[in-house]
Amino acid sequence: MAAVILGWNPDRWNGWNYRDVVEQVAESGRHVERWSIGRRNIGPGTEAWLVLQGGSVSSRGLIGHGTVVSEPFELSEPLDAGKSGDTAVLDRYVSVDFDALLPLGEQIPLDTLAAGVPALRWHGRNRRSGSAVPPSSEPGLRQLWRDLGPAAVDPAQLVPGTCPREAVSRVEVNRYERDPDARRVCLAFHGTSCAACGFSFESNYGGIGEGFIHVHHTVPASQLGGAYQLDPVADLVPLCANCHAMAHRGVSTPRTVSELRGVMSASGHLRGETVSEQALEAQADARRILGGQPE
Repeated sequence: MAAVILGWNPDRWNGWNYRDVVEQVAESGRHVERWSIGRRNIGPGTEAWLVLQGGSVSSRGLIGHGTVVSEPFELSEPLDAGKSGDTAVLDRYVSVDFDALLPLGEQIPLDTLAAGVPALRWHGRNRRSGSAVPPSSEPGLRQLWRDLGPAAVDPAQLVPGTCPREAVSRVEVNRYERDPDARRVCLAFHGTSCAACGFSFESNYGGIGEGFIHVHHTVPASQLGGAYQLDPVADLVPLCANCHAMAHRGVSTPRTVSELRGVMSASGHLRGETVSEQALEAQADARRILGGQPE
């Protein structure tokens, strides 16, 4: 079995602190969790796609990716209170190494999944974990994840032996930040210099840096509802790669631009700006006047 769907219904099981796990995966690149698979037989190396279930239809969708890293094993679980007979039931589990998880609120919705991967019955009843993904559907599912899932380094683009896993860091990027129309409006208003430190790729790298800058969403994606309407001017700001990484590093709610400026100022690194020759001459004149120096 090459790939399976794992269903997660928080109303039935919520044994992990999902927000902390999302942060852990963003920082370290992995989180291993035991997952129930019923009576299915799923072996190590199977690709696993995590689908959020329960709640309203609009809140369901694809939210994570990982790999099965163990053989199935059985554990005893207590029966519901009030049932007679045996006091425990055996269930089968596998260990799943999750390498990418979306924050709650950023899951890829069912309508998008149904349009991109129509062979899978996304709008049916909540499926039990372990449903197989047809091989013909795997490319479409991976393409959706590349387009709408979290930003990640593609191992296929790395030269083997040159970049160890622990040296790779990731910045969470949501779908609003990748919307080309929203990005265009944001940059038309704010410009392409970093809103926090003032760095300009075009000024430093010339033509190859023209128009290049990360776009950062100022509102935590976990706070966005299904009816959220993006304001590209108020909700998005340009940040260089370094400031974007520091906005997300070690926190569940990203740091604001003001907080980033405060951190840099406290560290002795103030935001710079380009000064013209006329401004420099004016500053020199001011210093002479204040110092009582003859002209």
